Amino acid sequence: MEFSSPAQRRLQTLRSHLDSSQADDQLSLFLNATASAAPFSNEDSYSVVLPEKLDTGIWNVHRSAKSPTKLFSRFPNHPEIGTLHDNFVHAVETYPDNKYLGTRARPDGTIGEYTWMTYAETASARQAIGSGLIYNGINHGACVGLYFINRPEWLAVDHACAAYSFISVPLYDTLGPDAVKFVVNHATLQAIFCVPQTLNTLLSFLSEIPTIRLVVVVGGADENLPSLPPGSGVKIVSYQKLLSQGRSSVHPFSPPKPEDIATICYTSGTTGTPKGAMLSHENLISNVAGSSLSINFLPDDIYISYLPLAHIYERSNQIMGVYGGVSIGFYQGDIMKLMDDLAVLRPTVFCSVPRLYNRVYDGITSAVKSSGVTKRRLFQLAYNSKKKAILNGRSPSPLWDKLVFNKIKEKLGGRVRFMGSGASPLSPDVMDFLRVCFGCSVREGYGMTETSCVISSMDEGDNLSGHVGSPNPACEVKLVDVPEMNYTSEDQPYPRGEICVRGPIIFKGYYKDEEQTKEIMDVDGWLHTGDIGLWLPGGRLKIIDRKKNIFKLAQGEYIAPEKIENVYTKCRFVSQCFIHGDSFNSSLVAIVAVDPDVMKDWAASEGIKYENLAQLCKDPKVRKAVLAEMDIVGREAQLRGFEFAKAVTLVPEPFTLENGLLTPTFKVKRPQAKAYFAEAISKMYEEIASSDPVPSKL
Repeated sequence: MEFSSPAQRRLQTLRSHLDSSQADDQLSLFLNATASAAPFSNEDSYSVVLPEKLDTGIWNVHRSAKSPTKLFSRFPNHPEIGTLHDNFVHAVETYPDNKYLGTRARPDGTIGEYTWMTYAETASARQAIGSGLIYNGINHGACVGLYFINRPEWLAVDHACAAYSFISVPLYDTLGPDAVKFVVNHATLQAIFCVPQTLNTLLSFLSEIPTIRLVVVVGGADENLPSLPPGSGVKIVSYQKLLSQGRSSVHPFSPPKPEDIATICYTSGTTGTPKGAMLSHENLISNVAGSSLSINFLPDDIYISYLPLAHIYERSNQIMGVYGGVSIGFYQGDIMKLMDDLAVLRPTVFCSVPRLYNRVYDGITSAVKSSGVTKRRLFQLAYNSKKKAILNGRSPSPLWDKLVFNKIKEKLGGRVRFMGSGASPLSPDVMDFLRVCFGCSVREGYGMTETSCVISSMDEGDNLSGHVGSPNPACEVKLVDVPEMNYTSEDQPYPRGEICVRGPIIFKGYYKDEEQTKEIMDVDGWLHTGDIGLWLPGGRLKIIDRKKNIFKLAQGEYIAPEKIENVYTKCRFVSQCFIHGDSFNSSLVAIVAVDPDVMKDWAASEGIKYENLAQLCKDPKVRKAVLAEMDIVGREAQLRGFEFAKAVTLVPEPFTLENGLLTPTFKVKRPQAKAYFAEAISKMYEEIASSDPVPSKL
């Protein structure tokens, strides 16, 4: 049969990709019945559109054009890998002598050159760790906590958990005592790995975490460890002693099944107590397997690990690295010395967040501005020429790298071939800048803990910035109408709505919290992200809003503004408060409608003269005093560092129904307030930027 139209040819291509052993029979029948249907994709599409339900005829579900008829749950070339344990075994068998885990930190605390463990050596350590846990009475299926920053032992312990069917529970080292205590008790941890610094936190409430039976101190000597009363039921041992115990009492592996829970990742809990997202081995392998269709980590790659391993973004990168046999070098533990670590390690793969990329951008542009007229003109000429070539799909002249950009590349070690960005949106200007200056693939992704990381990412060769690419081949994505925000699938020129995701990457629910699981998951298996997106031409996804009044700062921290506003209204000067932040800035700013009587009384006591309340509100001394009192109230309420407003604008007029800033139930209309105070917000961020100079090394 000859297919004459483009639509028919595309449908035939789709049929040819059907795997008869796994394809949905209904979908196959549907395609056969609709050979003359409207095209489900354009020739240059990055994703294709399919019907969610065949009987409705509504084409609203996007899948990656790389795999339109099958959602990936295994690596295409290694379908035998179904768990994290399988993935590491594959790496050990394939790359036993490759350098794997590298560190500059020496046992005596000094910093030197990188020293490495191979994949085979790490495999030996993971067996000793797992056997040591069993030796100390920790049973299969137990939850094991990891309470320290990135270092080789973190991954060795995680591999041991996978090999012996323990469930790893990462804890941010910056979590306060109350949050740590909650997670330990909620997940009923039986063992926890820590360092001497975090050990002190644990000891402060050890009697309040009764399920803990074993504390393993990484980097601590046995003779320096505290002794506990015999009746405490808790053992404290050094990491080295645990290794010794395991090697003297080796136990065989207890490999998990793909559907078993691999880890419980606790979110930051902006709206209450932290929530534990349960991720199975299948979830994690599916996500990375899908991502591997467009991103390849290679055996000769070197990756620097400094993003928190307690975050799904870094965990996912590590799984991808193991699959590719990559060498993982760790930073020395001080983010201010990261540039020094980069110069020594010289990585080929660099994954980061917009906050750091913004600092790199600011540092380079500041240096250019202060470099003199000739150098500034040369940079601009080189930048414009190279950017034009990249956007047109041509190879830029190597002359510009030799004259200008090679020196810039050296700031990240000089060998970076791939840059990844995630956790919050990257400005299109910064992305284009990175592509030009570093001459490598720069790609942005979008995801969340509950989807095991990547939902979508930019495709190789796509030079358009300002979006988060096409769906991960391991999931499908649709937009659901949000009429109360005027976002619908009928919107022109682009369909808009809440981003919903389905597929093998979707988590197994929140641990011990069925109610909140039901809030985010619907009966058809769609996870509702709370993010508002639109489809750009070519099937690219762009994030444009949040459905709920929760937003993310540039460093990836989620903010619940109403909670913070409620705290600040306890300040004597504050009548009403509007907190603003966004994904392009790392701090919050506040608009405060002042209490007129309190302001006037305070001004009189301070001897401040003024003509009217509006003039008083503009006085820098007054703004500083109000912000200082807000800080006091914030500390009393135990706001976290990133929840404090870093600047404030005082206004004499209250928020009212009449000026359009309040709803009938007296809640702040956030979009309207953002627009109303746009100029003041912009000025506050300019003030913050001028008082927060870029580190000289960037």
